[in-house]
Parts: sequence; structure tokens; C-alpha cells
Amino acid sequence: MAESTLPVDLFNPGQVLACLGLLEGADVLLGTAKGAFDWSGGEEVKFRVSADGDEPPVDRILCFLEAARVVARAPHASASLKKWNEKWGKTEVDPPDHPFPFRDPGKPDVLPAVLREPGGKALPVDYWGDTTRRDNVKFWGGSAGYPGAALLRDALELCRPEASQHARDPFALAKVQSSSFRLDWRRDNLPLQDGFSANRHDSIRMVGFPFVEVLAAVGLTHARPIRSPETKLEYAYGVLGLDERRLLLEPALHRAALGRRTSPVPGAPFRRFVVLLDWPGKEGQARSIIQVHEEEIVQ
Repeated sequence: MAESTLPVDLFNPGQVLACLGLLEGADVLLGTAKGAFDWSGGEEVKFRVSADGDEPPVDRILCFLEAARVVARAPHASASLKKWNEKWGKTEVDPPDHPFPFRDPGKPDVLPAVLREPGGKALPVDYWGDTTRRDNVKFWGGSAGYPGAALLRDALELCRPEASQHARDPFALAKVQSSSFRLDWRRDNLPLQDGFSANRHDSIRMVGFPFVEVLAAVGLTHARPIRSPETKLEYAYGVLGLDERRLLLEPALHRAALGRRTSPVPGAPFRRFVVLLDWPGKEGQARSIIQVHEEEIVQ
């Protein structure tokens, strides 16, 4: 087993989701992944992840991202294919009767994506098309139908060719980023709050954090924060910490914790955060995170 440790801001939902993405990636690429958030150092919080083999998990995942290509996946005879623009990237079509993660959307913006290593393994990214009871956490919208697969490709390109150089702190990599999944709120501009619209100033270029965006999208594959039943503008998420035995925990437990109000592991440290959003433009389209606060947990 090998282990990686990296800094994380628990008040940044994108970084928390990206840690789950690292855990999911380590489980697929290396096997037997485990992890935990460690806030025993006070304000300096770390995420620890271990997996099979001798290669540190974060190093392996970043090498994977450096080599991976994004492909949009469509069901056989999908109407989405007729509307796909080649500028958005490559597509692959499932054979007839092949199981698809959700019903054919009939439009390209929510087609699932696959991160595929040449001749190697693959990671699916499809949370934005979820049509189950789970919220799809699709914060981006109103981008003239620009697909999630293309957003993923664009963010991944910003991570290259230096991905493997950032294993100690991948969430700190900052790049000029014109659009994103809006999962890392450090990039966003909210005109009514900031007093100006970045889109109306050619000299202003928004700086984003592409590793967070890519890995957070992976992290949402099997786990979702809780959306308030009253509004689309409030979510909550939970995180599991290290107990006194300092044991790392399986991915399934972290997935469960993200959408729980109390710890799914008796005795394990647990913290819960509330996310408030607003509309940066037209209501009903994109949503931006404007505030995150920690919720007091009543046992």
C-alpha cells in the first residue's frame, strides 16, 4: 500500500468533491482505495488517500489525467449525435442493447463523458445527466448548449502538460479559465454581488482551478450533496475525519457521508457544511456558490 497526503479547504465544496474524485480514481486505477479528512492539525486540514501498489495514489491519478482523453458517450441511434458539434470533441456510440447510465437525453449537453487512458483504464463522468431521485448538481447552464464533456475536456487541457508536477497540492494549480462546472467558487463572478460583470470587460480574464473541476466531476459519479427541498440555491455536504485509531475508510463510506446529516460511521469524526448559491445571470440557468458555512451537528 502507498499513501498520499494533500491540503484541502473544507469550506470549498469543489475541493471536498475533488478529494472524493481522487478516492474514486485511486480505487479504479490502483485498487483497495481508502481515505479520510484529517483536521487534527486545527485549521490546516489534509486529505489522506491510500491504495494498492508502491506508487503514491495522487501521483498515479495525475499521470492518468496527463495522458487521458475525453470522449462523449452516446446510446445507439441517439438523437444527440445529430446535434453534436465536432468542435466539442470526439464521441463514441454504444452498440445496440448496451446499458446506458440514463435514458437518452436527446441533446448533447448532458451526454456522459469518459476519461480514457490510451490502452488503459477509464473513469466515467456522467453526474450532470442523472435522472434518478438524486440531484444532478448541474451548476453550469445557459452556455448555448455547450456540453459537459466539452467542459471536462477544456479543464483537462489546462492541467496538461504539467499534471504530474502538482502531486503535493493539485488544488492550487490556477489557470485562466473561460468556463467551468462552477464547483470551485474561487473562479466565479456574481455581478450583483461584485458590482460588475466580467463578461462585459474584455480585459478581465477569470482564473480557475482545473484540477479541482475535473476531479470534483469524478467525485460526483457515486456521491451527491443534499439539496434543500425548498430551493435550488442551497446544498449541504458532510465529511468523515480520522478517529483515534487513525484508520482510513472505504469510498462507500465517504460517498454516504457526503449526503448525510450525521456520521454513517459510529464514533468517526464528522463535519457538515451548508452551501448557498445565487443566479449570476438569468434565473434558472447557471448557479454560483456565494457562501459556505459549517453547520453545528446536534447528536
